[in-house]
Amino acid sequence: MKREIDVLEYAKEILTAVNKGVLLTTRTDDKVNSMTISWGTLGIEWARPIFTTFVREHRFTREQLEKNPEFTINIPVGEYNKKILGVCGSKSGRDMDKIGELGLTLVDSDEISVPGIKELPLTLECKVIYHQLQDKSAIPEEIQQSNYPQDVPSTHPSSNKDYHEAFYGEIVKAYIIEE
Repeated sequence: MKREIDVLEYAKEILTAVNKGVLLTTRTDDKVNSMTISWGTLGIEWARPIFTTFVREHRFTREQLEKNPEFTINIPVGEYNKKILGVCGSKSGRDMDKIGELGLTLVDSDEISVPGIKELPLTLECKVIYHQLQDKSAIPEEIQQSNYPQDVPSTHPSSNKDYHEAFYGEIVKAYIIEE
């Protein structure tokens, strides 16, 4: 069962959770993948509710979003297994099935092809309506040095060499998955 919510009434909870870590979930063909994110914004653009997420250039999640421009944001409510965010933030979906490994429960979305995750029940269903790679020349040098050091290979799981692509997802549905 899903209890539909007004995303703006939950803005504080959503942004507080993003700061600590939430999941960005994608689906391409039969492959569902979740990645922990702690960079994201919630707002209104083009008179639509938007969740903007930032994904590094060489991440598996970026490949997934290029193939299927839909995603869910999965946010904890109350107590949850912190291992979920740990695994999804340190392992690549290229190399493993994080959903299966963690035993996560997928819940079909109402408006998009990407599922929600019961264990992190506050769910935003999003359709990408715009995306753009960050312009590194517009990023202040001190931020480049601290967030994009060039001495870490792009293939490394903890890589932070790559710049981000911003994906603007129109929030087409928001709810809390309940039992």
